[in-house]
Amino acid sequence: MKIDLHTHILPHDWPDLDAKYGYPEFVRLDHYKPCCARMMMGERVFREITDNVWDPKRRIEECDRDGVSMQVLSTVPVMFSYWAKPADALDLSRRLNDHIAEVVRHHPKRFAGLGTIPMQDPDLAAGELERCVRELGLRGAQIGTHVDANPHSGRIDTLNFDNAFLQPVWSAAEQLGAAIFVHPWDMLGKERMPKYWLPWLVGMPAETSLAICSMIFGGVLERFPKLRVAFAHGGGAFPFTIGRIEHAFHVRPDLCATDNSANPRSYLARENKKGDVAPARFYVDSLVHDPDALKLLLKLFGAQRVALGSDYPFPLGEANPGKLIESIKLSAKDKAQLLSGTAREFLGL
Repeated sequence: MKIDLHTHILPHDWPDLDAKYGYPEFVRLDHYKPCCARMMMGERVFREITDNVWDPKRRIEECDRDGVSMQVLSTVPVMFSYWAKPADALDLSRRLNDHIAEVVRHHPKRFAGLGTIPMQDPDLAAGELERCVRELGLRGAQIGTHVDANPHSGRIDTLNFDNAFLQPVWSAAEQLGAAIFVHPWDMLGKERMPKYWLPWLVGMPAETSLAICSMIFGGVLERFPKLRVAFAHGGGAFPFTIGRIEHAFHVRPDLCATDNSANPRSYLARENKKGDVAPARFYVDSLVHDPDALKLLLKLFGAQRVALGSDYPFPLGEANPGKLIESIKLSAKDKAQLLSGTAREFLGL
């Protein structure tokens, strides 16, 4: 069985939100030819997409082709719109969440869903998360790696996960038992990366590591011990820089340990007093495109915290979901855990 934790979906029909809300830069869909569309931001093309982004039947056909039993649906991160006015971002989120819930209702054995929430207003976000879980039957929410600063949102600064402003979201997720899947967006340093697709190649891994470090150093996991959170793309740069991060914690506690005295490595897999390996405190997906990188994830997190994720249906994803997992030597138990067990536990399925 394969459960793909990391896939993206959009509705086929999407309103012109620039016109509806009265200000620009919302995504609109231009269905310029059969089975194809452009994601437009004003007159700029953000991305070309095909019908596997919006057509559940097409997705199921491709899942059957690749042996994927279930996809976990979440929106395309550019739709987060944390820069927008909170009321507008809530309206946008509800439209996306209602659509995902409808797809799941029609195909409950093939899809599970994660909503999106307006993080620029944590109280609205907490309320929409509750609606997602209790009314729509979604398993939690996908969120971005930070909350943007923009005049439309009313924010004057960019917030990382350690900011106390965001605590209502963590509290609601913990109380609801909602899974939180973190996906990078609006990448760090993108102004310096105009060429070579570097925002996706360099900025995304850095964004995700920043989010993990902010959560750890900010003590979020200490205050919310039952919070279930997973990070896309294998945790970005974090797993490969944990040695540097831990070293800094020891040599400059005056800078690193100001809000949390726990060693960052203590959140990763470790041997307990019985000699058993306790898994990491948070989850990552398997989307690292390299067998040695996946082996490192398993060492750092344990099989119980690494879930199959493909980034379907986009080109930086894994074209054949689960192929990397199946390519390395694993016990049958660990292979089954990575392919479906971890996702099932993370989502509470």
